This record gives sequence, structure tokens and C-alpha cells, in this order.
Amino acid sequence: MAEQDLESVQETDGEDAWQRLTTYSYLSARERLEYVEIMRVFCATLLTDLSVPDVLAKLRGTTGAAAGLDADQLTARLEQLTDWGNLLRSSHTVTASSIREYQRARSRYQLSKLGERVQRDADEVLAGADAAREVSSELLALVERGLRELAELVQQPGGANPQESLERISTLFVQFTEFADSIRDFYAYLGQVLARYDLDSAEYQGFKDLLLDYVEAITEEVSFRAPRIAATLDALWPGLPGLLARIDAVSGGLSGTVEGLPETRVQRSRGRELADWEGLRGWFTDAEGQGSQVDQLRDATMRALQSLLANAKRMLRSASGEMSRRKDLLKLARWFDEAAPEDAHDIAVSAFGMYSSRHLGVPPETDEAVPAYTSWWTGPVVEVPVALRERGSRAQRGRTSSVEDHSEQRQRLQREAREHASARQAAADELRGVSGHFARVRLTSPALALLLELLAGALGNARLLRGTEDGTGTEDGAGGADGSDEGGGSASGTGSGFGLEAAWTEDAELGIRLSVRRLPGSSTVLHSVDGDLTLEELDLSVEGLLGAASDNAQDNAPDNAQGGTQDARTGVSAS
Repeated sequence: MAEQDLESVQETDGEDAWQRLTTYSYLSARERLEYVEIMRVFCATLLTDLSVPDVLAKLRGTTGAAAGLDADQLTARLEQLTDWGNLLRSSHTVTASSIREYQRARSRYQLSKLGERVQRDADEVLAGADAAREVSSELLALVERGLRELAELVQQPGGANPQESLERISTLFVQFTEFADSIRDFYAYLGQVLARYDLDSAEYQGFKDLLLDYVEAITEEVSFRAPRIAATLDALWPGLPGLLARIDAVSGGLSGTVEGLPETRVQRSRGRELADWEGLRGWFTDAEGQGSQVDQLRDATMRALQSLLANAKRMLRSASGEMSRRKDLLKLARWFDEAAPEDAHDIAVSAFGMYSSRHLGVPPETDEAVPAYTSWWTGPVVEVPVALRERGSRAQRGRTSSVEDHSEQRQRLQREAREHASARQAAADELRGVSGHFARVRLTSPALALLLELLAGALGNARLLRGTEDGTGTEDGAGGADGSDEGGGSASGTGSGFGLEAAWTEDAELGIRLSVRRLPGSSTVLHSVDGDLTLEELDLSVEGLLGAASDNAQDNAPDNAQGGTQDARTGVSAS
């Protein structure tokens, strides 16, 4: 039961996460600009429900993409936002003077909590995503002062006043959150600009001043304040759980008013939970062996300085003519941008030597015949030499490789061929030895396979030759053969469709001949390790090739005189 409950909780959490992520869908839709303007209209109000005419009137005063929407289009956009969870339907009573007005105003919408949060974050990203955010380093001194004063209050006789402690804690965490966010944003911007490889002299000078002055000042401030804050937190930590408990007893906040609503979750203000203090402590101290944020800040500063030095080295090499043709490449890019399509091809050929692939001149493999109508898109790939692909040179480089020795592979293939021939010869000897009494012996797998091979050749040629004699070009029915697993039933075949007295086939290499005769009312059973095979109305005989030749000449002499057909390997006697 515990596992089932855990799975149900995981499924519920997955569905909640999916629903929350769906609220971001409008930011990637094709009409994203229209959706953003509509959401801004709702975010400009507090706890207000709007109808389609209300939203339409507010959009008319803008110059954005949604200003040209009509009522039907706007209704479709609002319904889609409702399906995504960004808007909610309102239960506001509609007052209308006509049916048309009622149809347009009957649906009123209001902003959902997730929709407001997503739109607020989207506006922040659009407003300052590429800007360099200033680090509020002065807030770190305020955080240190607030922690020190809070520790002094806790150490007083009788303990700290809960209400005064709550005010200090709220102020302290607002200051710390603002400082930490500014640090992350600034270093993200710094990593973005230092990753560029095309800094010119003016940009390099600006970033050099930024790193050597501003970043150094931030790092020194953090390095100076961090040990003091860590020491204050260590002194405050033993009495912190009791202080938070006294604060909750005096001021429970919103969590105390929703005790009768079990499905309502409350996100408490920062600093009211012990987990918030653990995050604050982990920023300044290495509490769990994962490294503090202060250490990560030092490492990030060091990497930024390394990137700056790499750009400095590149610029020095560029000044000496060893590297970087940035200005030439920018000039070439301007030529491409201003050129007509046919001129752009000529510029590419002159600048890079990128001729059309039909002039490459690399022949395909000799054993690979490709029709002329085969598309290059689906045709086989031709290996282009490295020298031709990278340097455009057709000259052969390096020593000629020695001819690969295939003697071992050739010996292995010859050995396998001899073993295969020996196995077939042994199977042929076995068939000659058991001919005439198949029902009393059990054939090996190679012997049965050879027998079925010869039988298939005899029956197949018999059908072909019989159709030729009739002049119709069709085949008479021939007996079939089917195998079954050993210990089970058997399979049967019939030769009643031959209309022939006998058919035979031979293998000159093995010196063996198989004769097949039709005997109505009889059956031949072949036993083998793979199963049993029953041939209805067919009689088989296996003979050596030399002995069978004279017998076959005497047996088939009258038939040959009457126009019977005989092949060098397969013979058929017509009835």
C-alpha cells in the first residue's frame, strides 16, 4: 500500500508540474506578441475580471500587434489562454441591453496566480535580459549588521522580542535576496561577453577596467564580509529554532488562517522557515562539503580573468599579423550582404574556392555502378581525400601504403570450403548406403538437407519439362514435401499431378543420382534427427553416378526413341 501511495503522489506531482509548465505555452506560440499584450492588460489590474469588450477597448489604445484584433479573434485568444491556465473564468453577473451584447460580454476573465507570475517574469526578461545589472554590494554590509543585531537580541536576558525579531529577519532576507540575485545576474552577463572572440581594442579596454576595478571591488567586499557573517550565524544558530517557534506563536501569518483548508498551500515569507536560514548559511560557509557560494564567486572571478588574458593574447597576435583577420571577414560579410545571388556565388568561389561539387572530380568506386538518373541526395557517398577536402590539393602526400596481406583470410576460406565439400560428400555417401531402406534408418541433418535439395531439383525440373511437352507453357501439379518436428506428426506430399513415370537429378561433383518414381498407393517415410518426412505415392532411390548412367540409358532408351525429354543433370520419362 505504501508503494501504491508513493506512486499516486508521484503521478499527482507530475500532473501538477505539467499544468504549471503549460502556462508558458503562450510565450512560444506563433501569436506570442498578441498574447503578451493581452496578458499585460490583465496584469495592470488587481482582482478585476474583464470581458471581451473591456479588453478590446484597452488594446485599441496601444500600437502593438494586438491592436488590430477584432472581437472574434480576441475571444479565441482569451479562450486559449484559459485552456493553458493563464486566465480563469469569472462568475460575474452580466448586464446587457441586447442579445449581441450579452453574447460578447457573457464570458469574463480574470488573471490566475500562475499566469501573473509567468507574465511578470517574462516582462523582466524582456526589459533587462541583455543589460549589465549593478551588484548591490552595500547590501552585504546591511546583512552583516542585521545578523549582528539579531544575535545580540537573542542573547539578551529573557530572549528577543518576537515582533521586533520578525521585522529584522524580514528586512535581512530581503536585503540578502536582492544581493544574491544581483551577483548571479552580473556574473551571467560577464560570462556572456567574455565568451566573445571578436573583442576589439575599445571593447577590450572597457572589459579590462570592468574586471580589474569593479569585479575586484566586489570580490574584496565579499571576502571581507563573509567570515564575519559566518561567525555571526554560528553564534546565532543554536537559539534559532526557538526564536522561530516564538515568532510563529505570536504571529502565525497566513498559515494560521488556512488550517481548515487542507488543499491550500502557503508560501511563507523568507526567513520564517529553518530551510531559509540553511540556504543563507550555505552561501557563506561550506556546511555540507559542497562548497560555499563565496568559493564559487572566487572561482568565477578567476575564470573571468583567464578569459580576459586569452583575449589579450589574441589581440597581441592579431597586431603582429599572426592571427585573426576580423576586419577582412567583416568586409567580406558586407560584400555578401550587398551582392546579388549570382555575384555572391562568384565571391564565394574567389574567397574560399568553394566550387560546385560537380567539378570535384572524385570518381566513385569501380565496383559501384550508379545510374545517371540517381539523385545526389539519395546516391552513395564518395569519400573525398583529406588533402582535397581541407587544402584543395590533389597531390599525393606521404608514402605509398603496402599491399595488404590476405593470405591468412584466403587459407581460412579454403579450409572452410574443403570442410563444406567433405560434409556434402559424407552426406552423399550416407544416402547411397541407405538407399532402398529409408524407413529403417535415421538420417543425419546434412544427409536430409542434401536429399531435399536433390528432390527439389527433380520435382522442379519435372514440372518445367512437363509443361513444355504439353505445349501450354503451364506446370502440372507436383508432389509437395513438408517436415515436422521429431516425436510429433509427419508431413505428406503427393506426386499425383506428375503424369510422369519417373524423374531424376544428379550431382556430378558428388557422384550421386536421385531417382523419383510415382507409385500409386505407396508412401516413403524419411526419418532424421530433425523430424520425419512422408512422401505419398513417391518412391526414392539413390545411386552412384557411374552405375546409374548405364541403367538410365537402358531404362530411358524406349522413351528417348518416342521423343522423351532428358537433361544432362535432370531426366524425366513421360507416361
